Amino acid sequence: MKKEIAEYVSRCGICQQVKIAMDLQPLPIPEWKWENIAMDFVTGLPKEKKGNEAIWAVVDRLMKSALFLPTKMTDPVDKLAKLYVNEVIRLHGVPLSIVSI
Repeated sequence: MKKEIAEYVSRCGICQQVKIAMDLQPLPIPEWKWENIAMDFVTGLPKEKKGNEAIWAVVDRLMKSALFLPTKMTDPVDKLAKLYVNEVIRLHGVPLSIVSI
């Protein structure tokens, strides 16, 4: 059965496009809260009164606690950097690692 699956996947164009790398290793478990964080943007939301249309989600990988920061799609990088310093670093310090999810 394993051989048949391998042959099918090797001939399938869609399978080749979405094939997951077999050598991926899981991330190590963090040792302390807010030392290792993950972040991503949630976009495509309707605009609210202040014009925000996206959410910047910053998640502590150990405790799974999160900060949800409202943003605009047009916010420049310097504004996002200030938001990061004011809302993440001020509260939790500088992380050892950041993973984009």
